[in-house]
Amino acid sequence: MAQDKPWTHQLHEHCQEKHLGEIMYQDVSDRRGGRTAWSTIAIVNGMHYPAQFFYDGTRMAQAKEDAAEQALRVLRRTNPESKDTTAGQYGNALAA
Repeated sequence: MAQDKPWTHQLHEHCQEKHLGEIMYQDVSDRRGGRTAWSTIAIVNGMHYPAQFFYDGTRMAQAKEDAAEQALRVLRRTNPESKDTTAGQYGNALAA
C-alpha cells in the first residue's frame, strides 16, 4: 500500500493535532573518503530524530523525508517492521 502524503506533511499534521509546536529540520554532513554525505535531523518539541541514512548532496529532500518518517514512527509508536515504505526508497542512500 503506497502512502498518500509525504512524511513531512504527515509529521506536520501529527504535530498540529498533538500541539507539539513547529518542526525544525537541521541538515548535517559527514566527510566520507573524498565526498560529503548529507543527512537531516527532524527536531520536534526539543527531541532529535535523525534520518536513517546519509545521502548525496543532491538528495537532501529525501533526507528530510527520511527524518520526518523516523520522527513520525517514534511519535506514533508504530512497529518499524510494519513499514509501508522504507527510507531506502528515497534513492541513492549512502551506507552509514
